[in-house]
Amino acid sequence: MGSDFQKVAVLGRHDDPRVAEPMTLLVRHLTKAGIEVFAADDMTIDLPVKRIAESELAVNADLMIAIGGDGTMLYAAKLSRRGDIPLLGVNRGRLGFLADVSPDEMLTSVDHILGGNYTCESRLLLNAHLTRADGSTVAATAFNDVVLQRRETGRMIDLVTSIAGKYVNTHSGDGLIVATPTGSTAYALSCGGPIIEPQLDAVVVVPICPHTLTDRPIVVAASQTIEIRLLRREDTGAEVAIDGNTIGAIEPDDVITVSAADNRIQLIHPPGHDFFGILRSKLYWGRDSRQRDERTD
Repeated sequence: MGSDFQKVAVLGRHDDPRVAEPMTLLVRHLTKAGIEVFAADDMTIDLPVKRIAESELAVNADLMIAIGGDGTMLYAAKLSRRGDIPLLGVNRGRLGFLADVSPDEMLTSVDHILGGNYTCESRLLLNAHLTRADGSTVAATAFNDVVLQRRETGRMIDLVTSIAGKYVNTHSGDGLIVATPTGSTAYALSCGGPIIEPQLDAVVVVPICPHTLTDRPIVVAASQTIEIRLLRREDTGAEVAIDGNTIGAIEPDDVITVSAADNRIQLIHPPGHDFFGILRSKLYWGRDSRQRDERTD
C-alpha cells in the first residue's frame, strides 16, 4: 500500500483496557499493511512495534496516532512538535473535541489516510513567557490555553491586560484565560467564552468568574501580543497554567506575555470530517425540544 506515512508512532495510556484494545487492533492492522510502528519503550502490551524513548517518537515517525481523550491529545501534540509531524486522534475519552475518530471507525479511517484520502488542518499555538521582577523568565507553548488563576486562598485577584501595547482592562475575579480556537471548546467555553472556528487566526481572552458582570470575553487577532500583569492585593496568590499544567506562581510586577507561535500543530482528519458535526454531537445541538421524550410518557 503506497502511503505518505510509512512510519507511524502510537501513543496512549496502554495500561487502560479501553485504550489497550483499540491500540492492539491498530498496531496489528498497521503492521499487516507494511507500516513500521513505533511505541514508547515503557509500553506494557506485547505488540510488534519498535520501542524507543517516548521523547524520540516524533523524530522517527511520519505520523503520530494518539488513542485517548483530549488530555492524551494535548500530550501527543507536545511530542509531535519535536518532529513537526501530523497528529491523528482516536477518541477513548469522555468528550473529545480533538480526538475525532471513534474506535468503530478507526481501521477504516486509517486505511483512508494511508491511501492518501485525508485532510490536514493547521492549528494555532501560543507562546507564553512569564517574566519575573528579577528578570528571570519561564517559557512554554500552549495548544489549548494560557490560564492565570488564583491559588491557596478564596480571595479574588486583580489583573491588568494590554493588547498590542494598549491598556484594555483591569479584571477582578478568579483569573483570566487566553485560548486558541482549539482551546475555545475547553476551559474557556465553561467560563462563557465563544466557540472559535479552528481555521480563524484569533484568540479569545476570557475572564474567570469576574466580579464585574460587564467584564466580557474578547476575541482578538492572533497577531496581537497580549500582556497580563498581576496587581498587588493583600492575602492573594496566583499561578500560571499552560494546557492545565502549572508552570509556576506569578507575583505582583511579574508579566505574562502571550503571542502566536511560529510553528503550528497539524491535525490529520479522515474523509467526512465536520467541525460543526462534532459540535452537534458533543453539545447536543440540533435536537427538536418540541418532541416529547418517550421516557416521560
